Amino acid sequence: MKQVFVQLTAVGLLLIGNATLYAQTGNTINVVTTAVPFLRISPDARAGGMGDVGIATAADANAAYWNAGKIPFSADQSSLVANYTPWLHNFSSDMYLASIAGYHKLDDQQAIHGSLRYFNLGQLQFTDNMGNQLQSFRPREFGIDVGYSRKLSERSGLGLTLRYIRSSLASNGAGGSDYKAGNAFAADLGYYYDAKNTNGDGWSFGAALSNLGSKISYTSDANAKDYIPANLGVGTAYTKVFDEQNKITFGLDVNKLLVPTSPAIGDSAGLVTYRNKSVMGSWFSSFGDAPGGFSEELKEVQISAGAEYWYNNQFALRAGYFYEDKTKGDRKYFTAGASVTYSVFTLNFSYLVPTGGGTTTNPLANTLRFGLSFNLDKEEK
Repeated sequence: MKQVFVQLTAVGLLLIGNATLYAQTGNTINVVTTAVPFLRISPDARAGGMGDVGIATAADANAAYWNAGKIPFSADQSSLVANYTPWLHNFSSDMYLASIAGYHKLDDQQAIHGSLRYFNLGQLQFTDNMGNQLQSFRPREFGIDVGYSRKLSERSGLGLTLRYIRSSLASNGAGGSDYKAGNAFAADLGYYYDAKNTNGDGWSFGAALSNLGSKISYTSDANAKDYIPANLGVGTAYTKVFDEQNKITFGLDVNKLLVPTSPAIGDSAGLVTYRNKSVMGSWFSSFGDAPGGFSEELKEVQISAGAEYWYNNQFALRAGYFYEDKTKGDRKYFTAGASVTYSVFTLNFSYLVPTGGGTTTNPLANTLRFGLSFNLDKEEK
């Protein structure tokens, strides 16, 4: 990309973490990068309080972001949620992620769902490679989803989500180049298995393939297409119901991007191979193309763990931890969250606990997420 995208490159690095070069330990950064990384930012304030755990937890209106296969198992007939997250507010006052999602169960076996994610990167001043100011622009991206979910049995469910993605990062003619908005199409496939007993005690399991779709391009150059963040996630959750008023859930999610590892700087032959891989081929090759073999592939796995305590189905407290290897983005943080339910409304809140200090401070520190959900099938009291 031209120098006109220096600011956007910096934003992209902040989106994937606070990685630094660990030359003194012999480790080098080799982050798996993609276009439209906002698709891997959790908009869900509830999951945000649990370290971004959501693949196998109890279904709510945010389920489509994690695993649509669990929607038919939701306790509510219809639900709608709106989420808002000021993003990287330590660096920008006008960057945010907003979303709205909902579902409706057609009957006890099937449901439809939809969502919208909108990511505003704030007002940016573009410059050329000499530092001269060009025009300013407000980059923005969004994804629109529609989907269908169905129970396969009394214990298992499957969900399909179709997605349209649009990413506008620069105005046409910026820096003398013919930039355009990027467009892509993708799909998610989610599976859920509920092994809990009639009291709600026990395990649940889930698996989700997300963002399986086309590459995206911001120019007319057919060789300059970028991968979108295809991902494989698996998760489990265990719920213990103590009595009618008290229950606790522990969850664990493991995620891996299905995107090829970028070639080393200066490896022109590797760059050609990287760009020429087919979309489907890249999903499979992502399991074995990391330099260093299997041990390096394991470093590409992200781990989320969290817990959620509910009292009387009205008040909830949450805590969690997210881990990513230091050579793959170095995102490591604790989270906390809470919920309160009144009548048909539930307010969710989560907070990303600051870690590190000085130059090692996590750029996501103090991130807040807010969510307000509505159970549409209940009568307001």
